[in-house]
Amino acid sequence: MLSRLLKEHQAKQNERKELQEKRRREAITAATCLTEALVDHLNVGVAQAYMNQRKLDHEVKTLQVQAAQFAKQTGQWIGMVENFNQALKVPSGKAEGGSSSPLPRGRQWAPTQDFRFRQRRNETGSRPGPALALCLSSCSRPLPAWC
Repeated sequence: MLSRLLKEHQAKQNERKELQEKRRREAITAATCLTEALVDHLNVGVAQAYMNQRKLDHEVKTLQVQAAQFAKQTGQWIGMVENFNQALKVPSGKAEGGSSSPLPRGRQWAPTQDFRFRQRRNETGSRPGPALALCLSSCSRPLPAWC
């Protein structure tokens, strides 16, 4: 009787151990699946952040190149405008009353004055000064008719 009870007790203990081992393996499998799912979810977020960062870096480089080109073009325009302004300035001894404007006070440049200017230029054969010629020759647009 004792030996039978001992065998039954050992059999029940073995069943409990096997059941406990089975539950432990299931728990490990479930924890592994959960961990993999969490890592995959985090990796998707990290991958998206990485792709966004690459796009931003590309946009920054593009904007830097465009800003440099714009600065260069702006510098060229400023130089052209300064050259043009210098070419338009009348020497201080030739203007009436020390005025630096080539037009009389209160007068606007009108089509008739433009026509008269062209006539005088054709009569005298005068051409624009060297600074104006340089400025106008560096411009990519065609020269106006009065040049």
